[in-house]
Amino acid sequence: MLKQETAGGKSGKASGGKFWIRLFWFILFAPLIGFITLIAGIALFADLPDVEELQNPESNLATVIYSADNKELGRFYAENRVNVKYTQIDHDVIDALIATEDERYFDHSGIDGRSLVRAVVKMGKGGGASTITQQLAKMQFHQEEAERASFMERVYQKLKEWIIAIRLERLYTKEEILALYLNKFDFNYNAVGIKSAAKVYFSTSQDSLKIEEAAMLVGMCQNPSRWNPIKFPENAVKRRNTVMAQMVKNGKLTQQQFDSLKLLPIKTRFNPESHNEGLAPYFREYLRDNFLKKWCSENLKPNGKPYDLYRDGLRVYTTIDTRMQRHAEEAVTEHMTDLQGRFDETLKNKKNAPFSWRVKKEEIDAMMNSAKKRSERYRKLKKAGASNKEIEDSFNKKVEMTVFSWKGDIDTAMTPMDSIRYYKRFLRTGFMAMEPQTGYIRAWVGGINFRHFKYDQVKEGRRQVGSTFKPFVYALAIQEGWSPCDQIPNVRTCITTEDNKEWCPNNSDNKLDGQMLTLKKALANSVNYVTAHIMKQFGPRAVVTFAKSVGITAPLDPVPSLCLGTADISVFEMVGANSTFANRGTYIEPTFITRIEDKNGKVLMEYIPKSNEAMSEEKAYLMTALMKGVVDAGTGGRLRGKYKLTNPIAGKTGTTQNNSDGWFIGLTPDLAAGCWVGGEDRSIHFDRTAEGQGASMALPIWGLFFQKVFADKSLNVSKGDFAKPKNLNMDLDCSKYEKEGGTLFGNDNDDLWGE
Repeated sequence: MLKQETAGGKSGKASGGKFWIRLFWFILFAPLIGFITLIAGIALFADLPDVEELQNPESNLATVIYSADNKELGRFYAENRVNVKYTQIDHDVIDALIATEDERYFDHSGIDGRSLVRAVVKMGKGGGASTITQQLAKMQFHQEEAERASFMERVYQKLKEWIIAIRLERLYTKEEILALYLNKFDFNYNAVGIKSAAKVYFSTSQDSLKIEEAAMLVGMCQNPSRWNPIKFPENAVKRRNTVMAQMVKNGKLTQQQFDSLKLLPIKTRFNPESHNEGLAPYFREYLRDNFLKKWCSENLKPNGKPYDLYRDGLRVYTTIDTRMQRHAEEAVTEHMTDLQGRFDETLKNKKNAPFSWRVKKEEIDAMMNSAKKRSERYRKLKKAGASNKEIEDSFNKKVEMTVFSWKGDIDTAMTPMDSIRYYKRFLRTGFMAMEPQTGYIRAWVGGINFRHFKYDQVKEGRRQVGSTFKPFVYALAIQEGWSPCDQIPNVRTCITTEDNKEWCPNNSDNKLDGQMLTLKKALANSVNYVTAHIMKQFGPRAVVTFAKSVGITAPLDPVPSLCLGTADISVFEMVGANSTFANRGTYIEPTFITRIEDKNGKVLMEYIPKSNEAMSEEKAYLMTALMKGVVDAGTGGRLRGKYKLTNPIAGKTGTTQNNSDGWFIGLTPDLAAGCWVGGEDRSIHFDRTAEGQGASMALPIWGLFFQKVFADKSLNVSKGDFAKPKNLNMDLDCSKYEKEGGTLFGNDNDDLWGE
């Protein structure tokens, strides 16, 4: 019995010992087991992204617009981001990021155990434990949730981040993860991703950053608002130096380099993205609003949904040449600044300024009221349900505003109605240049300042074209076998209209009245009698048919006065139509886009312009010979005199009644270009024809543009002559038929009303 008891006692002690041992190990490992169970549960049942989502995360990629010379013209975006590859990122950025955010990045598989233990032991005071991969997981899949989560929710999200990070490490290489992180990070000021950040903060590319610039951007990754160099430059310097100190610690920067670089101040070249700034803003807006939005709605992605212009990362390749575009914008600014100064002088003594003295008060009130109803302020008030009285009071109460001037924006206070009148005094313009042989538009300037004057005067605006329409009338005569040297009596011609009325236009002066004039001299001096004579021979409908064949789509009334340019046509159409003569008789539709690619470079669309053989090569050449007379001995002679352009140029000036519109269209073998200048309303104009004609208002922009183009040797624009067809033996020197008495450098004002 005693032995049994002793044995039983020993057995009880042994069992008790095993129990405590088991309890010890259970207490020791229970948290780990629980943690593993929790992680497994989250992995199995939580709402985590699947493999497809991880490989193709939903991302907002900007649509990028490229020029013909491979420069970025602009972007359309919900998020201003363009992805770049790891190999396209400056290595100082990579070194700085790893040294600062994740020193053992290449040694872990998404979770850094040592950093995690340190963070737990020191309660986070020794630095965070999130690896770059975890930070990417957070940015990519629940950034917004994390920002508004409670403590317990954040703990749960942190566990999800671990799982996602491990999955990301299995799907991507370390280099790919670094690129994903740097492409996704929001650096503020619409700079999402390293490419945008380099451009916005330093006006450079992500592969050309200096060490101190790379360190500053990486420093912002901890907190882009707190360490922002624009808002807090002193903070940014401290953070940048901390990053560079980490680079020294990790052997990516020498102590000597650090000692030198840390003394440098922050030198940003801040260039925030804005649709109002940069080259070709009128073109970019037309491309966005009138072409790409429609294209996206009509074209579907593989998933059956239409493309999103602002999120799908499209690449749009245009025909614009940044060098020519810059020359065009400079030419517009140079001339319009001077022209506006001269126009302002004429307004000083006008009681109706900026309107003509002929305009009645009720007409001015009607124009002002119309402008008011077109304004953004009016639309917003109407949408908000404001009464007519409230709207009227709002437009007549002074408010602080920034207004345009050619000397720079002005901060002032005025009533919205006064600001409408203030803006009406500025003359507007539209200029376009294109290659006749391809139809490619190389420059597009839709106005004087996109921030303040949004309306595009190249494609959207249509204005009365005056004498620039005459070449289409003459081209019809050439088509029917007439020659530039054929002579027409310069006598008054009357045409009976379809309603049996007589239309008898006047010449702008009587210097050549009664003489026999060659077609070349008549066009050079913009003689109305001769133009009316041609119109009478062939009729308005034949002229309309020809104009349509060379791309004019604007409404054209088949009336006799059409020959003097009563129609409203855009710069876009006028330049395209006249290009037919320089392109040997073949009209090619003006083209501004060549192709569209998706974010992976797959071609989605290639654009082939429409074309039409409107005339024979021989007839087209005769038209260029005819139009050369305008520049060599007619209303376009300032190109030879003031602008010293000695190369062959075919052209035509145009001025409408009361000098309301000034035009010039000019052709060279390589480039065709055209320009319109005028007021917002037809009653805003110069009183004197010497100042208000096309040769004074529009031609100078053409002349300045071509001066710059010819001086730019990188463009290689020819100064040669138009190619003469081999089988054309006609003598085009009409001087033996032309008598003295021409109006060299004269005007081209049309009396559209006649008698």
